[in-house]
Amino acid sequence: MPQYKAPLRDMQFVLHELLNAEEHYSKLPAFQDTVSRELVDQYLEAGADFCENELSPLNQTGDREGCTWNDGVVTTPTGFKAAYDKYVELGFPSLSVPEEHGGQGLPGSLATAVSEMVGSANWAWGMYPGLSHGAVRTIEHHGSAEQKATYLPNLVSGVWTGTMCLTESHAGSDLGIIRSKAEPQADGSYAISGEKIFISAGEHDMAENIVHIVLARLPGAPKGTKGISLFIVPKFNVNADGTVGDRNGVRCGSIEHKMGIHGNATCVINFDNAKGFLIGPENKGLHCMFTFMNTARIGTAVQGLTASESSFQGALAYAKDRLAMRSLSGPKAPEKEADPIIVHPAVRNMLMTQKSFAEGGRALVYFLSQYADIVEQGATEEERKFADNILSLLTPIAKAFLTETGSESAKHGVQVFGGHGFISEHGMEQIVRDTRISCLYEGTTEIQALDLLGRKVLGTQGAMLKDFTKIIHKFVEANKDNAGLKELVEPLAALNKEWGDLTMQIGMRAMQNPDEVGAAAVDYMYFSGYVTLAFLWARMALVAQEALAAGTTDVDFYNAKVTTARFYFKKILPRVRSHVDVISGGLEPMMALDAEHFAF
Repeated sequence: MPQYKAPLRDMQFVLHELLNAEEHYSKLPAFQDTVSRELVDQYLEAGADFCENELSPLNQTGDREGCTWNDGVVTTPTGFKAAYDKYVELGFPSLSVPEEHGGQGLPGSLATAVSEMVGSANWAWGMYPGLSHGAVRTIEHHGSAEQKATYLPNLVSGVWTGTMCLTESHAGSDLGIIRSKAEPQADGSYAISGEKIFISAGEHDMAENIVHIVLARLPGAPKGTKGISLFIVPKFNVNADGTVGDRNGVRCGSIEHKMGIHGNATCVINFDNAKGFLIGPENKGLHCMFTFMNTARIGTAVQGLTASESSFQGALAYAKDRLAMRSLSGPKAPEKEADPIIVHPAVRNMLMTQKSFAEGGRALVYFLSQYADIVEQGATEEERKFADNILSLLTPIAKAFLTETGSESAKHGVQVFGGHGFISEHGMEQIVRDTRISCLYEGTTEIQALDLLGRKVLGTQGAMLKDFTKIIHKFVEANKDNAGLKELVEPLAALNKEWGDLTMQIGMRAMQNPDEVGAAAVDYMYFSGYVTLAFLWARMALVAQEALAAGTTDVDFYNAKVTTARFYFKKILPRVRSHVDVISGGLEPMMALDAEHFAF
């Protein structure tokens, strides 16, 4: 596997030139006097150094060794714990946590950029500290003062890690049928009993305690999602002075043998009358957990980006070096026995697809994370509400679309290598295996698509969608007379209008049969994702054009931006037509065959 190299130039382009990060932070009271471009770049450079030199070399090691389980004890691969200790020493876990809880008080969008580098260098390792952020946010938003004082300092510093314990073997994504129980105790705590599955980083040797955020039912609770409560359940009980006490009734029953992310322990966790503490109101656990889940979904969108970036880096290096056949238009390297495969259109198409998804995905994730900043720190209620609407709409798009395109990019990476891509030593097949889970956890692509179309769009009578399509409309109106951007602006304007028309057509069908929503949802998600990335690519092309017109010396970088934007619009964006056609086919072809006649 090629050594990961953080794409700092492109990260800085998106943050500073496309999204005007310094101006963005200046409008948020918590950051206006503390966060500068210089500070952002210092953290990016520190993150790049750590990821390139500490995490990337452990990526294949973690895949080969995996985690081991022995009588409830999980041991992580060689080097993982030492890298985690350095990560904590460098202060990365506390980056975006408020100072009042022991954090550095920096923006979440900056932490997202660091998370991208961590994930691209070693996704399996990055899941250990990554899940802690959600636990911190959940306790920060819903915990009592005592709970915050007890758990946040060590979670924030990284001395402890956190998990989310949601599903059970019989439940899957239907959390309304979970069976874990919480029995009230005389001392105000609860005895938690049940089994949770698919718990990433649920047991390991990298931190002295693990704080589980657990969904369970109280006695007499209503059935379904309205009867779920949320609890803090530490692996080790915490003494009054904040030190680690005796072992709680929490045990790792096994770890999964799985397709990828071998370096991360995916655990079955058994709770046997474990001492837990209610967080938030009774029977409102799912509402509180959404704080955690939305954080995790944005984090999973980052995984899609990292798959595109890491597979692109590997494929590009190989394509420049690998010799095979001659160009159909004549030799491009006549001094060599064959041409580098990067000259062949089929290979170039795969590389450009990866590049457009990686750089477009980066723009989307960072764009999304700035709205998350505003939700947390916006100056007015109006700003926070609008940002929350945009975030609610775009989160399922980013999670589903970027993970699917990340999976596609990983496939292209193997394909560029040819037979060598199928061989483990090159590491390209690992990216395929590691990233495939991203389309499944935190809600599958299909569930995210239903959330987007059913809840976020039709459920708000199109209000959330209109908030975003208005942003696109203002952009195309402002640039409709820009001759240099015409080939991008005109199709974007047409698709922006079609987005609303398509939504109305589906809505009308759904009034006759609600299953029409399920029939259209996945293709609607893809349509939405391609148009969203088109908007961001058009914006990036505009910034690049302006830089070139201003006489920049970085001509190659900005020309590449414009060229990649043109590729995206000419070779990727036309995919929306097939999704529109599939949506027009409606529900009937899917449901016409009786279930018992699927096989004979």
